[in-house]
Amino acid sequence: MTNQIRFTGVRVRFDSTKGFDELVAALLADVGDTPVPVDEIAVNTDGWDSYEREVGSHAGPAGFMLFATLNHGGWITKAGIDRKVLRVVIGNPLIAITMMRHDVTAGLFAPVELLLTEEAGGHSALTYVLPSSLMVVEPNPPLLAAAEELDAKLAALATSVTVTSR
Repeated sequence: MTNQIRFTGVRVRFDSTKGFDELVAALLADVGDTPVPVDEIAVNTDGWDSYEREVGSHAGPAGFMLFATLNHGGWITKAGIDRKVLRVVIGNPLIAITMMRHDVTAGLFAPVELLLTEEAGGHSALTYVLPSSLMVVEPNPPLLAAAEELDAKLAALATSVTVTSR
């Protein structure tokens, strides 16, 4: 039997006057530039407390860490699209558990994905889908509260990396 639930995601975009490379550098300065091997850390730790300490040590100032990058800009040029585009997967198992305690299927959208794009005039943008709009598809107040905390943390990170310092 197949169970289908329709839901609508909310796309969020932060425009930046920073150049693409500057935006990428700002994001990676916060989340790290090397993917954190969270699965390997799980294998090499004895319980939640030691896992929490080890994983937590990798979190950047906004609370996130890098999981992966996918350079779409590296291959879309083959199809005639001449733009820099980087998909970045970030998260933190210590944040994810606050949602997955209430519904393990929230793990379908944790970690979160960001898309950094080169825009006209040397500007850039950071786009993502609001996590709570993806994770909470049925009434679940504790899940919604945790997911909205993630929304706020993600918005704070996006604001901090897209704003140009003066």
